[in-house]
Amino acid sequence: MGGGEGPLFMRPDPDEFRKWIHERKAPLGSDKRMDEQEAVRKLVSPGDYIATDMYGMVRGPVSIVREIIRQRPGDLGLAGQGGMDIDLLVGSGLVKRVDCIYIGHEVFGLSNAYRRKAQGGHVVVAEWTNAALAWRFKAAAMGIPFIPTRTMLGTDTFRKSGAKSGQCPFTGETLCYLPALAPDVGVIHVHRCDKFGNAVIDGTSGMAGELARASKKLIISTERIVPESAIRKQPERTLIPHYLVDAVVEARYGAHPGEMCYEYAMDRPRVQEYLKEMETGEGEKRFFDKFIFGTKSHEDYLELVGGLKQMRKLEKACRGR
Repeated sequence: MGGGEGPLFMRPDPDEFRKWIHERKAPLGSDKRMDEQEAVRKLVSPGDYIATDMYGMVRGPVSIVREIIRQRPGDLGLAGQGGMDIDLLVGSGLVKRVDCIYIGHEVFGLSNAYRRKAQGGHVVVAEWTNAALAWRFKAAAMGIPFIPTRTMLGTDTFRKSGAKSGQCPFTGETLCYLPALAPDVGVIHVHRCDKFGNAVIDGTSGMAGELARASKKLIISTERIVPESAIRKQPERTLIPHYLVDAVVEARYGAHPGEMCYEYAMDRPRVQEYLKEMETGEGEKRFFDKFIFGTKSHEDYLELVGGLKQMRKLEKACRGR
């Protein structure tokens, strides 16, 4: 059996994961509404391994990420795909190990903050593909220690990962064995959910379903909290059921400055401002001091970036008006 050279930050242990869920998961049918300060204080601890879900610059749980940085739990592990949520957490200095896919900002380019921390040796990085990370979550959700695939074989991504290769017992082919990944905390931003955590995503769902089922603790931030009856009208739309969820945080415009399908467009000038500041360590400090530590809550942040007037402009841009 061969193996990649990259580190494996979380050892696959499906029995331990199942035991944890059975003994410590939030009670069924409970009201899980809380603000972001309470959710992070209760569910995120120093040393935790955190995973986020988004698709590029779409639907990132950025409001929760800002609160995690404000509370400063250290020595974090991190996995996710895409842009600003990962970039902010790594740039904050709180993260020490990263299971990395592509980290960038779509048409705006790659990440200066992430690059600076990785090249400076401030974080240890293992590389995976988008599919590999989603399937690692899927393996944890299935209660198995690994899942066999063909992804990454013959690439430097495999070499830099913590995966292994081996022979299929049925065909004799070489396969890539992806280890299960069960994060301590998953963080997902959704379009709507009820107070119990039954959550719906419009448009691309990324790997939200897999991450929700693989996480020991799960924070859901949502554009809107709706009545349970609204969820029950279309039960087939519930991607994340309530029994997986530990906290529900209402965060209107919670993906800003990223976009939210059918809700609001990306705030491009704010993204460009962010990337310009991240070009240097001094600019990075200015950004964090102003937009994260200089605000006490998501509502404070929204006022700082233009308030409801600016958000309405982004809503109109999303609708092409």
